[in-house]
Amino acid sequence: MKYFAGFVAVVAVLVCASVGYSFEYVVGYGDVINVNVWGEKELSVKVTVRPDGKVTLPGVGDVDAAGQTPEQLQTKIAAKYGEIVRNPVVTVSVDTSQNNSVIVHGPGVKPGMVPLVGRTTLLQVLTRVAPEATADLDGATLSRGEDVLRTGFRDLYERGVASDDVELKPGDRVFIPFRSKWAVYVVGAVNTPKTVAHHDGMTLLEALLAAEGFTRFADRNRTEVVREHDGRPEVIVVRAGDLVDKGDLSQNVQLQAGDYVIAKKGMF
Repeated sequence: MKYFAGFVAVVAVLVCASVGYSFEYVVGYGDVINVNVWGEKELSVKVTVRPDGKVTLPGVGDVDAAGQTPEQLQTKIAAKYGEIVRNPVVTVSVDTSQNNSVIVHGPGVKPGMVPLVGRTTLLQVLTRVAPEATADLDGATLSRGEDVLRTGFRDLYERGVASDDVELKPGDRVFIPFRSKWAVYVVGAVNTPKTVAHHDGMTLLEALLAAEGFTRFADRNRTEVVREHDGRPEVIVVRAGDLVDKGDLSQNVQLQAGDYVIAKKGMF
């Protein structure tokens, strides 16, 4: 019996190592598992965990499988087969894992399931899904069950702050909301009116260059930067002609996400 208990413990370790997890894997719906009963070929099968969380095994019928580690399931199946086979030696291994993924969702990212390959961290998943400029990384969350483990991914994703990283487990949820104020809008008498993704330190000159400069009809020194302040629009009049033509950097206003740069037309 001591040999048998030691054998089961070794098999359980090997099972977890074979699928590459640094934590105990939990069997889930859709997983395909191998059940091997030594010396009993007719009882050894490959089965899929059904949506009700059960598997059907020859000789014993339905057995609950979802929500258990391979080692726990192995013990349960051995007890079942102990009713019809003397001292059964049972091994359970995961053949195909459908449960080994995390969920990425939210209006700020393309939703989907991201498979975990070996040890996978939050940063690795963010790199795979590559959030767009519309993603609100400051408001993003990582949840496990009912618990929120992390809030705010910007330092991790954009600055590589390693202390913010965390190893993921199957079933974790990464939620990324939409960043409503994510751009600067350049309109009016510019050659290419456009929406420009905002970044820290963005300036008026940068936005104007992205819009390919003023048209010949622009009243450059009457350019307006309109932004929301305490729920009301605030208008900043800028002598952008002096900025562009004379290099007057005092007019190079630093822009905020959500700003409108309005190039006014002159009177002719």
